[in-house]
Amino acid sequence: MTVQVSHINKANIKTSYNQVLFTNKNLDTNNLKTGFTKDEGIFIKDILKKKNNKKDIFLFNVSSKKKLILISVKEDLDETGVENLGAEFYNFIKKNLIYDFSINSDSLKIKTNKNFLERFLHGLKLKSHEFNFYKSKNEEKIYKIYIIGKNKFNKYIELNFKALEEGTNFARNLVSEPPNVLNPKEYVNRLIKLRKIGIKVTVYNEKQLKKLRMHSLLGVGRGSVNETFLVSLEWNGNKKDKKAPLSFVGKGVCFDTGGISLKPAKFMEEMKYDMAGSAVVAGLIKNLAIRKAKVNAVGVLGLVENMPGSNAQRPGDIVKSYSGKTIEVLNTDAEGRLVLADALSFTEKKFKPKFIIDLATLTGAIIISLGEEYAGLFSNNDELSNRIFNSGEKVNEKVWRLPLHKNYDKLINSTIADVQNINYSGGAGSITAAQFLQRFILNKTPWAHLDIAGMAFSKKAANLNPGGATGFGVRLLNKLIEEHYE
Repeated sequence: MTVQVSHINKANIKTSYNQVLFTNKNLDTNNLKTGFTKDEGIFIKDILKKKNNKKDIFLFNVSSKKKLILISVKEDLDETGVENLGAEFYNFIKKNLIYDFSINSDSLKIKTNKNFLERFLHGLKLKSHEFNFYKSKNEEKIYKIYIIGKNKFNKYIELNFKALEEGTNFARNLVSEPPNVLNPKEYVNRLIKLRKIGIKVTVYNEKQLKKLRMHSLLGVGRGSVNETFLVSLEWNGNKKDKKAPLSFVGKGVCFDTGGISLKPAKFMEEMKYDMAGSAVVAGLIKNLAIRKAKVNAVGVLGLVENMPGSNAQRPGDIVKSYSGKTIEVLNTDAEGRLVLADALSFTEKKFKPKFIIDLATLTGAIIISLGEEYAGLFSNNDELSNRIFNSGEKVNEKVWRLPLHKNYDKLINSTIADVQNINYSGGAGSITAAQFLQRFILNKTPWAHLDIAGMAFSKKAANLNPGGATGFGVRLLNKLIEEHYE
């Protein structure tokens, strides 16, 4: 779906044009002196008396050619509520096949959230996203929205929302791509295009990764004919600031069969989503570049495919990571932590960042713990953890902190290597995975791990998500940066 928003002079609007007006929770139309005639107003009031006032959106066919939509707005609506109302409105116009209309900003007389209309349309646009590139009969629907009235848009806010929409949808599209298209090489090609918007893209191929001794990452891709890569994305939006950059690390397993520790066939098609952490990082950096954020940030993506080929890594293998630590691979389906182990140590050593936040669809255990409501948060730093939590609450991309403790280390200590990649004793699957990652933060850099396995993809459409890939994390981390680091 394409949503086009234009600001036009009220005089250019046809009297028969579909119109959208806002009113209060009591559906009071007395103050609406525009949008309909006196007779139409009487007609609307009569119908409203019979309507279910628990609804927020009402449709009136005032003539054969003209529809009027009345939206009830509560005064105490917060930012998330405004965006959700916009998403609800998109569902409404989609269901009722309304493709062009004007929104009269002068009708918004309710004391409500600042930048209401910009935020309302932001929710609408995020909800309208569809991934339909592979449908042979794809009729692109275009929604034309005309803004009239004296209440003008804040161009700065509008630009920031546009950047956020592009970054979020970039992540959604990457996650939605079929695995026969988005292999690691194709992924790299798409990231290279980000150079056009000022992002420095550095690609490390297998030959270079071998020189760097990233055998933890390389081991995951040994069974695949597709090459493994590490990619860094650097946005330098504050060249005067010589301090350490903010860093974000993403797991990019383009398809995860489980390797030799093969997954069950049922729902394996969903394993194309196992690169969602990396997609969020890429979407975030793209968003920062588009809105020209005054911050220095770097994203590091480990891109690989986990297949059970003849040269595949075996359960029982020992690999030496970039950090120098050895890892006993007891289960090749616990591959995400192997990817992140090298990416985390590399990021810390090369960029010496202010903090590291990694994102990964890491464990099924986090879905059992938190379902599709919260991402799991693990951190070695209380301040960073609290900031992430609060930012998540504000944009409704919620996280819940779980513990890290040295007592869990005994569950991943190997008898023949420095660490083993799974806990065979059972229990605490998400915690021991995070405990494993923490071992590859070598210099006590503030670090947080977000396990987004339950949040990256949803079979049900909810809130601002249209169903499918959600882009969870882009808006959360953007809010974190806006409030604390710009």
